[in-house]
Amino acid sequence: MTSRSSSSAPRLLAVSDLHVRYPENRTIAHDLRAGSDGDWLIVAGDVAERVDDVISTLGLLRERFARVIWVPGNHELWTRGKDPVQLRGEHRYRHLVEQCRTIDVVTPEDPFPVWTGDGGPVTIAPLFLLYDYSFRPAGTSSTAEAMAAAYRAGVVCTDEHLLHPDPYPTRAAWCDARVADAEKRLTAIDPSMPTVLVNHWPLTRFPTQVLRYPEFALWCGTERTADWHVRFRATLVVYGHLHIPRVTWEDDVRFVEASLGYPRERRSRDARGITVDPLPRQVLPVPDR
Repeated sequence: MTSRSSSSAPRLLAVSDLHVRYPENRTIAHDLRAGSDGDWLIVAGDVAERVDDVISTLGLLRERFARVIWVPGNHELWTRGKDPVQLRGEHRYRHLVEQCRTIDVVTPEDPFPVWTGDGGPVTIAPLFLLYDYSFRPAGTSSTAEAMAAAYRAGVVCTDEHLLHPDPYPTRAAWCDARVADAEKRLTAIDPSMPTVLVNHWPLTRFPTQVLRYPEFALWCGTERTADWHVRFRATLVVYGHLHIPRVTWEDDVRFVEASLGYPRERRSRDARGITVDPLPRQVLPVPDR
C-alpha cells in the first residue's frame, strides 16, 4: 500500500488475480491505493467469480485511481450456482462490460486509452482472447491427445465445467472470434504508436514453461498471438493467470506477470524466501533496479 501524493509523478500500475473471494485477498485489494492523483491501474483479470464482487472491487479501485483498465480472466466468466447473475459465455462477458461502463472502468470493448505520462505516449490495448488448447504439452500432436493426457494426469482446469462458451459451440471457437476482433482493432492503431498489450492469459507459450504441471498450459493461451508483441510494437505486455509473478523478456519486450494469486501460494513463497514486488506493480515508467 502506498500513500497518495498529488505532487508525485503519475505511474502506470498493474495487478491481476486478486481473487477477492478469499478474505486475505479482499483485504489486500481494499488496501490498494494510488501514489499520486495521476496514477492509472491495469487490472488483468480474475478479480472475482461473482459479478457483484467484480464490480464492487473495480468500483472501489476506480475511486482511488485516475483511470482503471480491466480485462476479464477465466474466473469472471465462470457461472456458479450461487451467483445471482446466471448469464453464461458471451452474454456474461457483455454484462460485465456494461457494468464496468457504469463505474467508468475501461474494458476491451472501449476505445484504447493513451498513456502520456513517463514512458509514453503509448496506446494501452486491453484484450480478451481466451485460449484454444494450442499450448499442447510435449509429446502430444493434437488437442484430443493433449486433453486425454491432461485427464490422465488429473490436471484439468475448472473452466471445463464452469466457463461456458455460449453462443459459440466451443471455447476454442470463442477464442477464434476474439482473436480476429482484437487483431482488427490492433491493426487500426497508428503504426507510429507503441503499445502496451494487456491480456489475462499469456500471449506467448514461454511463460508456461515453468508450470509445475505442464498439462495446464492447454488453458493458458493461443499460438495465434505468439508474435503480437513484435507485430504490434509492444513496449510492454501485462498478463496474469499463472500466479507466477515475475518479469521476463522476449524480443527485447518486457513481459510482466502481475498476479496476487491465492493465499496458499504466497505462504509457500514466503516459506521458501521468495520475494516479489509489492502491489500494485509499477510498469511505467520502468522501475529502477
